[in-house]
Amino acid sequence: MTPDSFSDGGRYFARASAVRHGLDLAAAGAAILDVGGESTRPGAAPVGEAEELRRVVPVVRDLASETGAWISVDTTKASVAAAALEAGAALVNDVSAGLADPEMLSVVARQGAGFVAMHMIGTPRTMQDDPKYDDVVSEVGGFLAERAQAAIAAGIRPDALLVDPGIGFGKTVRHNLELLAAIPEMSAVSGSPVLVGASRKSFLGAIVGGLPADRREEATLATTIWAFESGASVVRVHDVEASVRAARLLDVIRCATPEGVAA
Repeated sequence: MTPDSFSDGGRYFARASAVRHGLDLAAAGAAILDVGGESTRPGAAPVGEAEELRRVVPVVRDLASETGAWISVDTTKASVAAAALEAGAALVNDVSAGLADPEMLSVVARQGAGFVAMHMIGTPRTMQDDPKYDDVVSEVGGFLAERAQAAIAAGIRPDALLVDPGIGFGKTVRHNLELLAAIPEMSAVSGSPVLVGASRKSFLGAIVGGLPADRREEATLATTIWAFESGASVVRVHDVEASVRAARLLDVIRCATPEGVAA
C-alpha cells in the first residue's frame, strides 16, 4: 500500500487493487498476507501516522473478512498495529523489532497477536549508507535473541514469535550471504523460528548479473529453497505460487524412501 515500493512501483496502492492482489496471493497458497503502508526500501522517506492508517486499515479489514489467510501488518507504529489488529490482523511485522515505538510490544501482547522482530541498522533512509559489522552473524543473532526476550518479557507468547535477520536491511551482499548460510544458528541463538525475506532484493540482482527487480524470480526461488532446506519456517515472497510449489516438492522429497513416499 505504498506508491514507492522497490518491487512493484505502487501497482497495488489503491485499496481495490491491493485487496484483489491479496486474494490472488491467498488463492495461490500464501499462508500470510503482509500489508504495509510505509515503504521500507533503502532511502525511503517516513510516512505520517494518519496516512499510514488510511492506507492500511481498510485493506486489512477487507482481507480479514474475505480470506482465511492470516493477515500481517508491516509497521513500526504501535497505533497502526493496534488499529490493524482490531481490524482483523493477527500478526505484526516490525522492521525495528519494537524499538521504534516503546508501546509496540505491549500492544501486541495485549491483543495476543504474533510478532516478527527484524534486525536493521538505522532506518530505511540510512540503513545502506555504509553498513559495517565485526561479525554479522554473531551481532545479528545476538540482537534477535535480545529482542525475542524483550517481546516475551512484555507478554508476547514465545510460540507467537518469529525472528527475521533482515536480509537487505543494512547489509552488503557478503553480509546477506553470510546470514543466509547461518539460518540454523539464527534460530538456535534466538530460540525462535526464522523468517527470511530475500525476495527480489538488490543483492540477488548483483549476484545474477545486475538484473532488475522484476527479473529476479529464479534467484528468489533458489533462495527460498535454500531457506527452507536450512530450517527457515517462513519465507516472505512476491511470487507466491512458485514458492508454494517448491515447498510442496521439498515436503515430498523429504518423505521419500526406497519403498516409496511415506504419508
